[in-house]
Amino acid sequence: MSITSALFTGVSGLLNNGEAMNVIGNNIANVNTVGFKGARSLFSDRLSESIGNNSQVGKGVQLQTVQNLFTQGSSQSSENVTDLSIQGNSFFALKSPVTAAPVALQSGAYLSRAGAFHVDNNLYLVNPDGYQVLDTTGNPIQFSRTTGSATTDFGKVTKVDPNGLITYLASDGITLNYYNTTGAAGLPALPANQAAVQKIAVVTASDPTALSKLGGSLYQATADAGVPAAAFSIPDNQPNGTSEQVLSNSLEQSNVDMANEFVKMIITQRAYSANSKTITTTDQMTQEVLGLIR
Repeated sequence: MSITSALFTGVSGLLNNGEAMNVIGNNIANVNTVGFKGARSLFSDRLSESIGNNSQVGKGVQLQTVQNLFTQGSSQSSENVTDLSIQGNSFFALKSPVTAAPVALQSGAYLSRAGAFHVDNNLYLVNPDGYQVLDTTGNPIQFSRTTGSATTDFGKVTKVDPNGLITYLASDGITLNYYNTTGAAGLPALPANQAAVQKIAVVTASDPTALSKLGGSLYQATADAGVPAAAFSIPDNQPNGTSEQVLSNSLEQSNVDMANEFVKMIITQRAYSANSKTITTTDQMTQEVLGLIR
C-alpha cells in the first residue's frame, strides 16, 4: 500500500467514526424522549487493492448504514387517560392538521410510537405537535359537542380499551358513550355497540428499520418498509388480542440503554484516536521520503 493510500485509509476511519459518534450522541440526547427508537452504525470495508501474489490490502472503512432499532421500550405510568403506549410492534397512525381527511392508505399516514395524546380545543385527539390521531377509517378522531344533547356531547375521555375502543363521559357528567366516528355523536357504552364503532388505528410495518425518520417522533413509510398500501378498516387496524394491545395511562420510554451507549462511545473515541495516529504517522513517513529526495 502506498503512503497516500494509508493516508486515505486513516481519513476514512476519522470521518466514519465521527459519524458514528453523531449517532451515539443522538441516542444519548434522546434518552428521555417518549417513544424514541435508538440507532446503530454499521460499517463495511472499502474495495481492497491488489498488491500481487494474490494479496490484497484494504483501503479503509465506510459507513454502510445507520439502522434504527425498534425494540420495545419500558412503560411509564401516567395519570392521563389519553397517554397511550403499544405493547407490540405496531405504530399509531397520525395525519397533519393541514392534510385533508381521510387518509386513503395506511402507507400515507405518519407513524409514531409516542402516545402522549390529548384532546385539543377542536375536540381532536392530537399529539403535542397537533398531529391528529386516526381511527380505523383513516379519519381523525374528533369528538362532538354539536348535537345539543347532554347525553351525547363530549365531556372527557374516561377509558381506552386494549383494542383501541374509546369511552367518554358525556357533558351531563353521568352518561358513558363510545367514540363512534369523526365529528359524530357517540353510541351508548353497551356491549352490543363495541364491534360497530371506530377505534384507535394501529399500522404495522414488516420491516420497520426501513422507515424514514421525520423528527418529532414521527416516521414515514418507504417502499422497503412493508407498510400496507391499503385502506384503513376495523379488522386490519386494531390491536390483535393479547399479542398486541393499546395500554392506557402509560407511555413508552426511549429504548436507549445509557450504559451500552457509553461503552460504544469509548470504543468509537478510541478508534477515532487510533485513526488520527495513523494519519500522523503517515505524514511523518511522507516527510522522511521528501527529505530523501532532497
